[in-house]
Amino acid sequence: MAKKGPVKAKKPIRARDMLQPNLTVDALVLDDKKRLLLVQRGRDPYKGRFALPGGFVEYGETVECAVARELEEETGLIAKVLEIVGVYSDPNRDPRGHTVTIVFLMKYQGGDPKGHDDAAAARFFPIDGLPPLAFDHDKIVKDFRLWAKKHIL
Repeated sequence: MAKKGPVKAKKPIRARDMLQPNLTVDALVLDDKKRLLLVQRGRDPYKGRFALPGGFVEYGETVECAVARELEEETGLIAKVLEIVGVYSDPNRDPRGHTVTIVFLMKYQGGDPKGHDDAAAARFFPIDGLPPLAFDHDKIVKDFRLWAKKHIL
């Protein structure tokens, strides 16, 4: 299926005077050895720390397209969305401001990860030997491990 990018969406009819959280997506990608894909951040916040691949949803873009786009932009990998494994909305999860992220399990379809865009590097890590992660990604991975046990991954 061809990947669709952002479309021209109609601007909201009503003006909003209140602050709203930004919407982000993050990808959980495991290889055939059950290693987890991480990217090393190339810019602040958390420059040099590892994180799940992900980023901001563009206006007019679906979250499924956004997570596939961010994964490809940051790692060069193509992966298929399998399912949502969580939503994280702590207002303090990102030092840049309130973000809500939707975390997707993705099916790795091959290729060698390389850092692109705002990722300095990308590689697979044993899930039991991860470095300290940026944002709340340690919590996301911990929750994913519990989720995976229930779903027999």
